[in-house]
Amino acid sequence: MADPLRPVAVFDLDGTLSDARHRLHFLTGRPKNWNAFLRAAPQDPPLTDGVELALRWAEECDLGYVTGRPERCRRDTVRWLARHGLPTGELWMRGDRDYRPAREAKLQLLRELAATRTVAVAVDDDAEVCAAYRQAGFDVVEADWMATAPEAGAALAEAQEDEGRT
Repeated sequence: MADPLRPVAVFDLDGTLSDARHRLHFLTGRPKNWNAFLRAAPQDPPLTDGVELALRWAEECDLGYVTGRPERCRRDTVRWLARHGLPTGELWMRGDRDYRPAREAKLQLLRELAATRTVAVAVDDDAEVCAAYRQAGFDVVEADWMATAPEAGAALAEAQEDEGRT
C-alpha cells in the first residue's frame, strides 16, 4: 500500500523502462498498425538502465508509472512491470480515445497525481514531455538510454506527439 506521505518517483514505460524498438516497425508504414504495436508491448525487453534507476528511486520513494499507453493495455502493462521485478505502484494511463500529444496527456496525468502526492522526479524519454514537465515545475530525468535508428526514433516521436497514441 502506498504511503501518502512518501514522495513518488514517476517513470514512463516505452523507451524508459521497456525497449519498444522491436515493435516500432508497426508505426513506419501507412496505415500505422496501432493494434499490433500495442499487442507486442508485453514482449518488450526491459531497459537495464531504466529499471536500475527505478529500483534506486524505490529505496526512497514509492514508484508510480505515467504512460501514454491507452487504458485498454492496463492488464498487460501491470503484468510486464511485475515480470521484470519493478515495484507495484500506481499506473496512470491515457483514456482509450485520448489522442492528444503525449506532452499534454501525460502532463495532465502527472498534475492529477501531484494534486495528492509529492512528485520527487519524473523520468521520461520524450524530450517534449520532459520539457512540459519542467515547465510545470517538476524535476525531470530525461531517459536517453534507448538508442533508436533515426527512422524508428522518428516513428516513435510521431506516435507520441503528432498522433497521441503512446
